[in-house]
Amino acid sequence: MKEKFVGIAKVGEKGQIVIPKEARDMFNIKSGDSIVILCDKNKGIALIKSEVFEDTIDKIIEEGK
Repeated sequence: MKEKFVGIAKVGEKGQIVIPKEARDMFNIKSGDSIVILCDKNKGIALIKSEVFEDTIDKIIEEGK
């Protein structure tokens, strides 16, 4: 599997985008998965699979104890 991918997604009338198949395959994103959207007006938008985000938060909390 490739480790890098660049794709283009159009924004539909309802503000929806389709994540390109290559990116979904790379990150094992399936129908029904939840995605966390992080936004920074200067740096842009990042999409993170929610389970990865939750695992990271759990690790931060555990290290803080």
